[in-house]
Amino acid sequence: MFTYDFMQNAFAAGGIVGVLCGLVGYFLVLRAQTFAGHALSHVGFAGATGGVLIGVSPLWGLIAMTLLAAVGMGILGERLHQRDVAIGMVLSVSLGLGLLFLNFFTASAAQATALLFGNILAIDAATVWLLLLIAIAAIAALAVIARPLLFASLQPELAEAKGVNLRLLSVLFMAIVAFAVAECAQIIGVLLVFALMVGPAATALRLTTRFWSGIVLAVALALGQAWLGLVLAFVTDWPTSFWITTLGGAAYLVAATHGSLRLLTQAATDSLFPG
Repeated sequence: MFTYDFMQNAFAAGGIVGVLCGLVGYFLVLRAQTFAGHALSHVGFAGATGGVLIGVSPLWGLIAMTLLAAVGMGILGERLHQRDVAIGMVLSVSLGLGLLFLNFFTASAAQATALLFGNILAIDAATVWLLLLIAIAAIAALAVIARPLLFASLQPELAEAKGVNLRLLSVLFMAIVAFAVAECAQIIGVLLVFALMVGPAATALRLTTRFWSGIVLAVALALGQAWLGLVLAFVTDWPTSFWITTLGGAAYLVAATHGSLRLLTQAATDSLFPG
């Protein structure tokens, strides 16, 4: 399997994106901004197809559009939570605009499929290096704001009272999310970004409430989804994106079931041995 250059590139890209998505996704779930992150991927589709239309790399078009939208979402701050309908409309319009751009460029369905559902096996070595550089920059930026971001995520009123600029912090974080979404879309497509950006983090938060344990677990789950998905795709010849999303859904189901069983067991114990 590793004798093929395309598989080596795919595993490298999956590892890079898995680490970034696990880290960023944890804060995204913790801040209850998963829908906004999902919307960014759809906005990015318009950027990617727009980039193709004007002759630049879809990745740069995706980054530019998601970054612009992310800054706007960051400026909205807490008001973003009350604008699900508006975000949903932007989400739909962005997809429609992306399909229009793609129609102007080519009638081939392969281009649309790759953008919508990803094609990690088509990533070349140059793209892997680009993904690595973007991931390093995004992780470094996240490390700089991680402490105030965690404080603002858990205790926003207290953080603001202590002098933390919540709006600036929100803008910076959403910009980091934009880069993570752009990278994630390269391997799993804009429609399935949610599975790798949110799935591992949501599963980790189901299993532990400790910060560092949750971060490590989210990264491990994201890496596991990406790499195991590639192995299963190689063995079965089924789409990699299908396996990545299926593994993510299965992991979350197991975690949710485990949590429910633990609560039921605790309730039964309390009823049998009160006090």
